[in-house]
Amino acid sequence: MATDWANRNEAGDLSGKRVAIVGKLAGMTRREVFTALRKADATPSEKVDQRVDVIVFGENDLSSLGDQGVTVELQDKAAAGDLKFISETTLWQWLGLIEPHQKLHRLYTPAMLSDLLGVSKSIIRRWHRRGLIVPARQVRSLPYFDYREVATAKQLAAMLASGLSPDRIERQLSAISEYLPDVQRPLVQLSVMVEGRDILLRQGEGLVEPGGQMRFDFDRDDDFSDVFNIVDPGSDEPETAEQWDTRAADYEDDEQLEEAIRCLRSSLTIGGASAERSFRLAELLYRAGHFDGAVERYHTAIELDPDMIEARANLGCVLAETGQLVEAVSALRDAIEVYDGYCDAHYHLARTLDELGRQREATSHWQKCLELNPDSPWADEAYARLNPEED
Repeated sequence: MATDWANRNEAGDLSGKRVAIVGKLAGMTRREVFTALRKADATPSEKVDQRVDVIVFGENDLSSLGDQGVTVELQDKAAAGDLKFISETTLWQWLGLIEPHQKLHRLYTPAMLSDLLGVSKSIIRRWHRRGLIVPARQVRSLPYFDYREVATAKQLAAMLASGLSPDRIERQLSAISEYLPDVQRPLVQLSVMVEGRDILLRQGEGLVEPGGQMRFDFDRDDDFSDVFNIVDPGSDEPETAEQWDTRAADYEDDEQLEEAIRCLRSSLTIGGASAERSFRLAELLYRAGHFDGAVERYHTAIELDPDMIEARANLGCVLAETGQLVEAVSALRDAIEVYDGYCDAHYHLARTLDELGRQREATSHWQKCLELNPDSPWADEAYARLNPEED
């Protein structure tokens, strides 16, 4: 009987089984996983006792069996084949949420990546917009990036730290893709390195150019443009909204924020109302210190796209920063109402409520931060706020 259960369960059959969760889950809250288990005709168990058939270990908690409350009797039951110990990843596979052998990793929002890498959110969004990092999933208008894209973003951040501008990085990666048409994402598909101000392909023991030549002097910008047929988007006066967008991005990269703002206003004039452009303009206005204008543009973006969660959350942040705390709470609650799984909004709402002296209300949002992403850059702060006696 025990052997039959073990064999059937290798295929992920949870029907009729009693399942307990121990440790911290990385992918879902307990409520969410219990719902998924019930849909699979399994019975979630709040207790780890002799009645359970499967014990799932959360990937954020690697404590020993004893520390998890798994008794010697339960370990004996597992040894006899009457109980199954599985990882969180295996559970997701059995529930059909991920493909077999696909690893489950944390997902990062643009704000989390920004904090993790020490680069601005505008740069993260630019990388996303240009296809340099690709979200594993997108909830409404909010992208989430998995560990592979985090690794790519780390490469890009290292290139920035080495002195390469965002524009130069994109031009050189574009040149690689131009000369190797099957390569759309060089950082993912190839072994590359930065030498000085250049991105080079690593081949064997040598470094070669995209076209197969040995080391080429990319430092001569004119030669680089001629050889790789790179068109400078700012060489002609923009005529379309998209060209004005590109010009705005170039000015933004050079920290010429007022010029970038002017270009985006031109883009909106030509292209008409756009939630995305209004959002980008709001971000630029905020960075340039035009807070009232930023608030106005965030409102515009939300009116055009009520599901734009990041616009709602950023509106709340600007309102909080300018001392409009009650209004900030309202904006952040609206963001959470659109998507309750937005860790960033819970974090900023918790901080704002704390600042208002409403610690009891803030507690649930600090807890939600830890539930949604126990590895986020804000996890330590959330834990400290929930456990002030340990300070």
